Amino acid sequence: MEVRPNPVDDNSSIPQQHQHHAHAAPSKQLKAAPNPVDTSSVSQRLQKELMALMMSGGDLGVSAFPESESIFTWIGTIMGGNGTVYEGLSYKLSLRFPLDYPFKPPQVKFETMCFHPNIDQFGNICLDILQDKWSSAYDCKTVLLSIQSLLGEPNIESPLNSYAASLWNNQEDYRKMVHKQYFAGEAFES
Repeated sequence: MEVRPNPVDDNSSIPQQHQHHAHAAPSKQLKAAPNPVDTSSVSQRLQKELMALMMSGGDLGVSAFPESESIFTWIGTIMGGNGTVYEGLSYKLSLRFPLDYPFKPPQVKFETMCFHPNIDQFGNICLDILQDKWSSAYDCKTVLLSIQSLLGEPNIESPLNSYAASLWNNQEDYRKMVHKQYFAGEAFES
């Protein structure tokens, strides 16, 4: 069956299945149909972020690389900040970039067990820039540096791990728990 556009309609830029909706409510159609995702521009942006991270991230104690052939799935590493109970420890994270990145934040999880008030037992992270405070101006390096900063400066008012939050004020006991979980070598269950 051949589908021919109606010669009266001059909506050649609107896909055929949507043309009849466009005449009924053009303003509604414009809001309802977002632009198709341009994965090549997202890939190019991620390539640039990867290069920038490779040039300067190591000096800052953060790094990340694509996990496999896909530019949308990375494995990141952050070093615990100097002067924090995490100093000298290295944490692996998974980063999954959505197809509409940078307009939506990446999904970031700890893969290395991390005892922290804002990280749960599954590696999920409670960090505002990964949720409602995300901005398309942020990049992978910003995300990794923010998580690195969060390790030493948790938000104990909004904990995912209330036990870690309750121990935070006793830094010696807190450090012991951090090291106990880290050196137990437990990885998070995916």
